[in-house]
Amino acid sequence: MRSRLPATIRNAAEWTRRLARTAPGVIAAVGAALAVLALIGAGVSANQQSAKLSRHDTVLAHTEPLANAAQRLYVALSTADAAASTAYLSGGIESSEVRTRYENALTDAAAALAEATTGASDNETRTILGKIAAELPSYTGYVEAARANNRQGLPVGSAYLRQASALMQGSLLKNAAELEGIRLDQLHRDQRAITGLPLWSVGVLVLLLAACGYGSWLLVARTNRWINPGVVTAAGLTVVALLWILATTIAASASIDTGATARFEKLAQARILAQQARTEETLQLITRSDISASEQRFAQGSDKLRSDLSDLVSADSPASKAFSGWQDGHRKEVAAFLSNNYRGAVDQSLEADGTGSAAQFAALDTALNTELERTRQEVRDDVNTAGNALTLSPWGTLALLVAAAGAIVVGVWPRLKEFL
Repeated sequence: MRSRLPATIRNAAEWTRRLARTAPGVIAAVGAALAVLALIGAGVSANQQSAKLSRHDTVLAHTEPLANAAQRLYVALSTADAAASTAYLSGGIESSEVRTRYENALTDAAAALAEATTGASDNETRTILGKIAAELPSYTGYVEAARANNRQGLPVGSAYLRQASALMQGSLLKNAAELEGIRLDQLHRDQRAITGLPLWSVGVLVLLLAACGYGSWLLVARTNRWINPGVVTAAGLTVVALLWILATTIAASASIDTGATARFEKLAQARILAQQARTEETLQLITRSDISASEQRFAQGSDKLRSDLSDLVSADSPASKAFSGWQDGHRKEVAAFLSNNYRGAVDQSLEADGTGSAAQFAALDTALNTELERTRQEVRDDVNTAGNALTLSPWGTLALLVAAAGAIVVGVWPRLKEFL
């Protein structure tokens, strides 16, 4: 057996070479190669289109909710810091409304932190979340110490509050911002995966079309027939599959690339800027010292917020009107403080009715939150629309290219039988 095996292999190879030089061999090889390439194209195209649909499901069920949770965590922490400063500025026992705002912000932060932790799958994210979870109790401890001392009229309470705010601004919010950046980057990657051109699918189908052209030329040389109906039909089906893939890609891109995601990010940043500016505004009055540096920080944040609002909402929108009212109230507050009317400045800052800073800021925050929720729904609707455009493409391209493979076999077989 060992002595005969090499000879058998050599004989088989020689027979194959002789067959490849004959008309039946060429026809069979062309038909087999085209059919196999069509089936490969069917598998590749269906797989890539299915992957796009899977990313669509992942965005709606996982990526977008986690990005929103990171945004909510950042906003909730900023809101808690602003509410804590406002509560302390109230003096003694703060109003139930201010206390409730602070407690609700902490509850929102805890809920967002829990949601973000549940979806954390990488070490970097888990490390960030671990830092936030470890530092948040320290922050609330400083706030409660400030509150207790404030009730007793002890000035050391302001030191505790400044320490709490420094922890929030210097660590908690920085970690929350980093987490938000990671989640938004993942959202962008998944959206690009949905809208990106499936290069492998396009490449295989273009190769199949070229192979159909070359195979037709070989068949003409061997059969003296200009047209092979099967190969022509396969080429037509391949063109349809290719156009379907391109059309669904364009439709998905048009659905997602509406700017809703960028608007969502800017609105979240605008709301955070507003919360940080409000914290700065109240800390000015708590420290009761030179406010030049604080005013510069407040002005920088306000200018950035004004610029963002001009891009996001119209000049007569509730958010723009509330922002203008808040800025007017802040100017009155600073004027009162600089004229040694501290009580008047505090009243202007805490007034929850009319033109008071607290009322105008609350109106701005509510308006921004409303826009944020509406834009978030737009993001999800856009992704869902892109998914609808892709729904039938995996099975559709699979069916077309399997039919192309069948058409090639049906078209080549009669020519092959003529030589058998």
